[in-house]
This record gives sequence, C-alpha cells and structure tokens, in this order.
Amino acid sequence: MKRKERIYQFLVTHAKDNENEQDSPIAVTTEQVANALDLIRSNVSKELNQLVREQKLKKLSGRPVRYRLLDEDEAEVAPKIVSSSPLVAGKRRIHSGLEKHEDTASAPETGEMSDVFEHMIGNSSSMHNQIEQAKAAILYPPRGLNTLIIGPTGSGKTYFANAMFQFAKNQQLIKKTDELVTFNCADYSHNPELLMSHLFGYVKGAFTGANEDKDGLIQEADNGMLFLDEVHRLPPEGQEMIFYFMDHGTYSKLGETSKVHHANVRLVCATTEDPESSLLKTFVRRIPITIQLPAFNKRSPKERIELLKVLLSIEANRTHKQITLTEDVVQSLLGSVTYGNIGQLKSNIQLVCARGFLNNIENKGEIMITVDDLPPNIKDGLVHLASNRRDSGEISKLLEPYMIIQPDSETHVLPNRNDSYELPYNLYEIIGDKATLLRQQGLDQEHINHFITTDINLHLKTFSPGEDDMRAESKLAEIVNQDIIDFTKAIQDKIEHQLNYHFRDNFLYAMSLHISSFIKRIQSGKPMRTMSRDLVAMVEEYPQEMKVAQKIKTQLEERYNVPIPESESYYLAILLVSLKEAPTSGKVGLVVAAHGSNTATSMVQVVSQLLSDNTIQSFDMPLDMEPKTAYKEIVACVKRADEGNGVLLLVDMGSLSTFGSKITEETHIPVKTIDMVTTAMVLEAARKASFIDTDLAAIYSELREFHGYSRINATDSVSAAKTSDAKTNLVQPTERPKAIVAICSTGEGTAKKIKSVLDQLLVENLIDDIKVIPISLVGMTEKLQELQKQYRIIATTGVTHPKIQAPFMPLEKVLQGGGEAFINKVIERDSVKTLSSHQDIKLTKELCWQYLDEFYTFINPHKITDVLWQYIDKLQIDQHTKMSDSFKVNLIMHIAGAIERALTNGEISAPEQELAKLENSEWYTTVMAENERYLRKIRIELPKAEVYYIVKLLETGAAKEAAENV
Repeated sequence: MKRKERIYQFLVTHAKDNENEQDSPIAVTTEQVANALDLIRSNVSKELNQLVREQKLKKLSGRPVRYRLLDEDEAEVAPKIVSSSPLVAGKRRIHSGLEKHEDTASAPETGEMSDVFEHMIGNSSSMHNQIEQAKAAILYPPRGLNTLIIGPTGSGKTYFANAMFQFAKNQQLIKKTDELVTFNCADYSHNPELLMSHLFGYVKGAFTGANEDKDGLIQEADNGMLFLDEVHRLPPEGQEMIFYFMDHGTYSKLGETSKVHHANVRLVCATTEDPESSLLKTFVRRIPITIQLPAFNKRSPKERIELLKVLLSIEANRTHKQITLTEDVVQSLLGSVTYGNIGQLKSNIQLVCARGFLNNIENKGEIMITVDDLPPNIKDGLVHLASNRRDSGEISKLLEPYMIIQPDSETHVLPNRNDSYELPYNLYEIIGDKATLLRQQGLDQEHINHFITTDINLHLKTFSPGEDDMRAESKLAEIVNQDIIDFTKAIQDKIEHQLNYHFRDNFLYAMSLHISSFIKRIQSGKPMRTMSRDLVAMVEEYPQEMKVAQKIKTQLEERYNVPIPESESYYLAILLVSLKEAPTSGKVGLVVAAHGSNTATSMVQVVSQLLSDNTIQSFDMPLDMEPKTAYKEIVACVKRADEGNGVLLLVDMGSLSTFGSKITEETHIPVKTIDMVTTAMVLEAARKASFIDTDLAAIYSELREFHGYSRINATDSVSAAKTSDAKTNLVQPTERPKAIVAICSTGEGTAKKIKSVLDQLLVENLIDDIKVIPISLVGMTEKLQELQKQYRIIATTGVTHPKIQAPFMPLEKVLQGGGEAFINKVIERDSVKTLSSHQDIKLTKELCWQYLDEFYTFINPHKITDVLWQYIDKLQIDQHTKMSDSFKVNLIMHIAGAIERALTNGEISAPEQELAKLENSEWYTTVMAENERYLRKIRIELPKAEVYYIVKLLETGAAKEAAENV
C-alpha cells in the first residue's frame, strides 16, 4: 500500500473508531498521523495536502492545522483547489501576479476581475487605505482625480498603477481595448524639448528630422490613462508643461504657435522621492490624491509569505513543474530583501528558481530547492531575518518544513509590459537549450552547471540593478547633477570596449565627480588647472587613454555647449588610468575599527591629512552595538579597502580583534589583525601600505615590532630591559592574567557562544584585562589544572560546575541575561548563586527557543525545542533517571549545536581510542535509539563523533551536578 493510501485509510479508521464520541467529524493533525504511522512529518504533510487537492479531505483553519474526511455533500460543491503549500491553513488558490490567495473560486472564468483590488495582497490590512484612495481617484466624476503614488524602489508602484487602470476598465470608465500608456520621465530629463515632443507630439519641420506631424503620448492616452514613472526626474520646465495640461486639458504640439488640442486623460504619477523636496509646489498642489505604498519589510509576515508564493507561482507556471522549497530557503528569500522590496524579491526568486531548474533538469515533475542551492548573498538572508527575532518568530510560526507551489494554476495576471524586474524572454528555455547543447559536446553535469550558472547570473544582472548600485547612484545624485551621472553611465561601456579593459566599481563616482567639478569651474569662470611637465610626461606613456579622453572632452563640449581647455584631456587620461581595474593585486588595504563614537574616525582623519591618503576605511563601534552588527559593517569596510593584496585590520580591543579570520573565511580576502591601535600605528601602516604590491605578511610582521616613533637611548633600553626581567622573576600568583572559563562538552560550539556573550559584556563594561577561555568537558580537570598555572581563574560558567574555588554560573543563567550581573559580581569577588531549576516547564521551554533563536542560524527554534524536549524526556524514561530543567537546557543547547553542524557540514572530531570504546557506554544504545526516533524524523543523522560528546555529557553526571547547584 502506498504512503498516501496508508494515510487516507488511517483517517477513515480513525473516524469510524471515534464517530460515537462527538457529533462533528473527527479531525487530526499532521503530527498525530506521523506518530501513529511512524512516518516523517514533512512527507505526511505533503500527502495530506494532496488528498485535499483530490477532494478526499478537508483542511480546517487554525493552528495547528487539522484534517478530516470530506463529506459527500461537501465534495459536490467543493471548488477545484490548487494548493500552494501545506504551510497556510485553509483552502487557498495561488494567483500569478501580486494578488492574494482566494478562499473560494469566485473569480470570473474570463480572467477579468470585477474588482482587481479584491485580489491584491493586503487589501484588508496594509493596503486597505491605499486601495480606497485609488478607487476614489478613479471613480471621482467626471474624469477622476490625478494621483501621485509614492514608494521605495521595487515596492510595486508600476503594478499598482496597472491595477488602477484595470479597475477603471472593469468599471467601464475606459474602453476595454485601450492600453495603459506609460512614460519614464528619466529617459528625457536632461532635454525639455525632446520631452515635450514625446509627450505632446510635434509638427512637420519643428526640428531637424521632423518630416511629418506626429501625435504624442497625451493624444495616445486620450480618454484613457497616462502613467508618468519617476516623475521626480522631470525638470521644472517639464513639470510646468504637465500642470498646465492638468489645469486646462489643452496642449500644443512642439512647433505649433496657435493651434490648441484637447485631451481627456487620467494622470497617475509615481516617485521614490519626497514630493515636497523633489517636485515643484505648484505641480504637487494639482495632484489631490497621494498614495504611499509600504516597503516590503513593513508588511506583515503573512503578507510577505503570500507575496513570495505569488511570485513563485509565476515561475512554476513558466516551468510547468512543481517547485518545492525547504523552510530555510523560504526564510532566506524573505530575509534577502534589504533594499529593492518586491522587485528585489522577484529577481532573487528568478535567480533561485533558475538555478534550481538547472540542478533538477532531469527531474521532469519537480524543482527541489534547498539552502545548498542558494548563492551566498541570498543565503545571507537567513542571518538577516534572524537578526529581527520578532519577525523571524512570526514568520516561523506560519511555515512548515516544505513550501510546495503547483504549476499551471488558475491565475489572475495583470498585464505589465514595463516591469523592469521582468525578463523579456523565457530563461528556462535558454537553460534547457544550453544544457542540451553542452551535453552533446561531451561535458559532464558539473561543468554544465558551472557554465550555465555563470550565464544565469549575467542574464539576471542585466535586467535587475543591484542593491548596492541603486543605493550608490541615489547617494551620488544628492551631490552631482543627474545629467552628468547619465552621461558617465552612457560612456563607460564604450570606453571599456575601446580600451579593452574593465574599470573599478567606483568609476561612476570618480568620473561623475571629476566631470561635475571642472564643468562647474568652467561655468563659473574660474581659472583652469595648468599642465605640469610631469603630467605631460606621464600621459605620453598612455596614448590610448589620451585618445579616449579627447573624445570625452569633445562630447562634453557638445553636450554642455562650453569650451573645455586641452589640459582637461590630460587629467581625464590620468583618471582613466587610475580607475583601471587591477588584474591581480594593488596595495594593502587598511581598515581601522575601534570602540567609541569617533575614535577610529579621528585617527584616520589625522593620517589622511598627513599622507593625503583617502583610501583608509574607518569604523566606530558604539559601546551598545552588537558584535554581529559591527562585524557586518567591518566586512563592508574590508571589501571597500581591498585592492587585491589583502587588508590590514587595526583594532583597539575586545571582540573586534577576533573578526579577522572569520572575514577571510567569508570573503576570501586575506586579513591580518593588529590590536591596541594608536594614531602612530595607523600612520606607520599607511606609510608602508602606500607602495603598490606591498606584501601583507611583511607589513603585519613589521608593525608587530613597531612601538611608536619616540626614541629610547641605549641606557634607557638597558634599564627598561632589566626592569622587565625583574618584574618577570617577581610575578606573584595574584599578578597572573585573569580568566573566565566556559565549559561545554566539546569546547567548541556552545562554549564559544558563551565566550562571545561574555566578551561583549566585558567590552561594554570597559574591562580589557579578563580573558574568556572555552574548554571541553572531556579532560576538564587536567585542562583546568594547566590553565591555573597560567591564569588566575576568577569565574567559571557552562554545562557543569568544575568544583574549583571560583564563582560559577550555569549556562542558561548567562544566556538568560544574567551575564551582566555575573560580570559585576565576578569583579566584586562576590559569589554567584546558580539558577533555580524549579521553573515552570513552559517557561523553561520558552527559554530554550530564545537561546536557540539567538545563537543558531539554520535551525528553527520553535520546532526543534519540542522535538528535543521529547528526546530528553525519553532518555530519562529509558535510563530511569531524573534530569533538572537547567541540565535539560544545557543538553538541548548542545544537541542543537550538533544538528546545526550537521546541516552546515561542520566537522568535529573525537579521539579515535575513545570512539572505539563508545559502544560500551550504558548511554550509547539509548542515545542511538532516540536519534533514530526523533532526529531521523527531521532528516538529521549525527556522525559518531557528535554521538560521543552527547554520551560523554550524559556520563559525567552533569545532570546530578546541575541539580546540586540549584
């Protein structure tokens, strides 16, 4: 009997067995079915939803989701269900577009919606007011009200304008044969006359090349709707033309002197900017309806998930395949939206689905996407989402292990020819064709995947501007005229082609600022820069760049109608040379990071002024900033500083000194860290790094020996050395460096997390003379004896009390927020009381998932806590023992760490001789049995080394010790 049939038969039997116990039909949860039939929960969930689609079961709303047999009378009237996923309660249908999932099949079969807004996600919540405004604007007699849509990049302004147009058509205010007329104001923002010709048309002879009369977009939109996108890019003259038309409904074509034309046009404008600062007040006053669209991350978790499903359904329909995503993938996609809103989410989904399609090209029915299929920038979304614990928790409650999107579902699609995030071709057909071609040429699957993945990234990059690119250009537009930015972007590709090389990422910034500077200088009549002999001699070595610079000079003269002296060609040539992307290496980059609001910036400013070096990156870390946040910002600084020869990270103290190796692992940029940074140290580092191709290791080695610029005479040196020796010989036990020891079963995962918490607290309390040392429970006594010879251990924490003369605090107390008090009491040499184990079980479970949520990235704390709690309760029953709640928390934290390592392929080792004796332990058989019972359900198989440390933790009697420390 197949799995689905077993599950259905179980529900039939269950209903019969319980039919006399209650009047209403019997309903069961996924968990009940999985436990009764000993099946993996995710598989049960999948089959239950398939039975719902086949109209054999009914899915009940609420949490947890319950299923019952469908009555005969219900089956007759039940609509055809196209299930999106087992993750959302109730009967839902997927729509392609940004519409919400419907609870009934009430949509017209023609695909035209009587009220398109009823199908829009958020119509009763985050979008309710906006929809009411839009309807009022459309329905207001006699021809509606002009409307301005405001919202960040990618928030759906174009889509919303299309929805307004569709609503007007459905209300028969616009002919069904009409199309929405769209004009992007950015295309002609620098040329008011060209703008006027496109909007209002022109007559024959109005300008060179005008060989016949031509209607403009205003005439094309007569009795319809005109959508002006990026309206903030309209110059003042263009805004005046538009508001004159809004006032009078009349216009003249370019070149006409007396004739007047009439048009009845519903006008919808859109902008990403604040209208008060980017538009003329006279223009804004003529638009009575302003609609503010929310950013993606301002929408509710439920809406974000629905938007994700809708966008996924578009890809499922294109591929005609079921798309299955793991919960981690869903969270990564939701967390990957940082700047581009729904548009960015759409691009990311297309990238992920394209890669998934490639990886599953032989599987005709399904695209299975796991976290391993995600590119690094989208995988980082999981961490980004986890940083907002409230959001992460709410989203997690709405998700199940798998999201399943069915292909070829009935959809409501709004036509949108101007979606900048929409591919103009079927990427999946391209992937399939290329894969077939490469396979015919004899390439194996690994090489095929490599070639096509590169193609996918290039295709998607061409139509979807990157987050950093958009943000950088937006920032640049605040200080440089947009027309100069447009000019610079237009010439970059041509220059790269002519010179046959690539420019660095800062080309747009550097060239735009340079051009802006000398154009303003010329227009203001200020004297031009002169050419030195050195400049002329240098340019003679770059004849190609000089030719290109002269062409740029000519184009600038024509564009801005100003004479540009020949000297500027030389400066442009040198700029082109300096912006050339280095093929392999450059000078060593420098990043200075320090605690305080202005510490690092001050040091860098001094050095920059002394050496005229503006390449040094600085980062100031406020004392209340979390290390995670600081780490992310410092990674960005390292990327900016890197020129191909590594980066020197100069820090003051604390957690900052631990970032170097992690940054190298993540970015593959070599990073060396120097702590106890001073201004003199930064100055010396900048001086040494100023030479091209300087070796990072050499600078690092020399700076380790650098002790400032002040001289010490020979007598002083000898005296200092003698004093130092004397101090070394007279060191007393109380003068040994202080340490706090963090204990876990391996000395790795949990202990290092405790270390990071305590390190942060020490830094926040300005304490830099205490070291936190993680150690393993294995060999703990010997290790502590060794450490006591080198350090004065002033406190211990972790999974067990080591029974030495120092205050101890259990792991859960530190993580619960008691770390601050722990540090204070340690400093005051007070003893610390351990956490009482007499807590309510519910509160203890809540505590567990808070810990997991805080310290682990890939596991779902809301779901794993219950699984592990059952796991430990079964251990107690099998071994006839009683564990304290505090020990349970310790054990859950450890096993969660083991699961996360298994998910991320993290390796851990154990002594071979110990592994050989592992099966002799009384705990081994029990642990293996519970691993099979509970962990295999979530598809986790722990390696033998992980089992060893779990067994060792149980063997040590830590449960008894934890109880004694209550």
